Amino acid sequence: MATVILVRHGRTTANASGLLAGRTEGVRLDDVGRSQAERTAERLAAVPLVGVVSSPLERCRQTADIILGRQDPVPALSIEDAITECDYGDWQGRTLKELGAEKLWGTVQRQPSAVVFPGGESMTTMQARSVSAIRRLDAEMEALHGANAVWVAVSHGDIIKSVLADALGMHLDLFQRISVGPASVSIVRYGQDRPDVVSTNTDAGDLSWLRSTAPAGDAPVGGGAGPEASAAS
Repeated sequence: MATVILVRHGRTTANASGLLAGRTEGVRLDDVGRSQAERTAERLAAVPLVGVVSSPLERCRQTADIILGRQDPVPALSIEDAITECDYGDWQGRTLKELGAEKLWGTVQRQPSAVVFPGGESMTTMQARSVSAIRRLDAEMEALHGANAVWVAVSHGDIIKSVLADALGMHLDLFQRISVGPASVSIVRYGQDRPDVVSTNTDAGDLSWLRSTAPAGDAPVGGGAGPEASAAS
């Protein structure tokens, strides 16, 4: 199957000030966020991407543009509404410190599947739409470009965490155990029998081995020899 690289957008002015930006327009990468995105783009420059799909929000589109700027040839960019940020409703635009005092905060931490943000969406809806979109796009990329296709989805922290939780076979109530930092890279292959979570939340390291990635198959007993051996074979 194809390989999807899940990239969170770089740090924003809202992240730096402790605000829950949500779907607020005009939230852009700050200087640190641009540097983070450039670092990720440099890591991905060695990987011939067949496509980049971005959340419609500006911070993701900025990150996607930086990634595309290091690709040769430059793959197509598409915008996917289904991987946009969670609709936090009335929580949007408030500080995390203030939200921490809300009764719902504890439920967000311990039982996300029971959370419906006031004036917004439920976390189960957020996961369902994002997982469905990533799996659909992955199948489309494979159909168009073959089983060795590698593509990037640029999205948001909670969205990527929910996709990873699904791929790991974890209940949504456990997804807060997953960390997804700004401009981090996580890699998933949706095999015929099950997803293969290759990496999560990385911000350094060589990715050139993805140039010769192989479709996911049976899990090697004992752990296998790793990507370098696969690339050399």
